[in-house]
Amino acid sequence: MIAAPPYTPIACERYSELELAILRGQFLRTHWRRGEMDRIAVVRPLDLRTRRGAEYLILRDTEGRRQWWRLDRLISFEPVPG
Repeated sequence: MIAAPPYTPIACERYSELELAILRGQFLRTHWRRGEMDRIAVVRPLDLRTRRGAEYLILRDTEGRRQWWRLDRLISFEPVPG
């Protein structure tokens, strides 16, 4: 099994933007990286958690699945209008 790279914290401002999106129930358009692949997805953020020395965004994807994403894998995000 390949170990995950060390966690790199995201900027406090970006973390706060995620907290606000959660409080407001906003959907986010995200660009994130997993391994060698980049993905773009619209998600509904639910919570932020720390686990094993890394911070995670807990979310629901468009199929309704609950997922945990490491914050340092988020390249960008923005609220979806409406």
